[in-house]
Amino acid sequence: MNPDLVYLAQTETTAGFLSQNTDALSRIKNRPSGKSFLISVDSLQTLRSFTRVSKEHKNRVRRASKTTFAYPCGLAIRVVKDKEHLQFLKKLKWSYSTSSNPSGKGFDEIYAQEKADVILFTCKGFFEDKPSSIYRLGKRKMRKLR
Repeated sequence: MNPDLVYLAQTETTAGFLSQNTDALSRIKNRPSGKSFLISVDSLQTLRSFTRVSKEHKNRVRRASKTTFAYPCGLAIRVVKDKEHLQFLKKLKWSYSTSSNPSGKGFDEIYAQEKADVILFTCKGFFEDKPSSIYRLGKRKMRKLR
């Protein structure tokens, strides 16, 4: 697996672009280069290589599914639990993730397939589900962002 390529894959909630190359993702999505991406990780051990989870939130992060947490360090990270998505992600350990639609628009499968370097088909196909929840974690408190 080449971490610089952009992959189109079905994530837990929507069809998404995945890559370890933020420049390629920004170019495809026509986003400002300063805007950050969500990071998907394959395990709690990989999460620990990015940030420290405070004692108050450890169980919450470990048990959450389809939930992204924004940490005090400025990173937004989701630990993937979906078996099919995890099968792909285990090969990279982590990747930046974004929806596969043009910025501010709905899912368009033709657009997504044109922009991706590699397309990962599953038996479920590509679909858009409700977005994941996002919580900002402080040292002690938690606030819902979405």
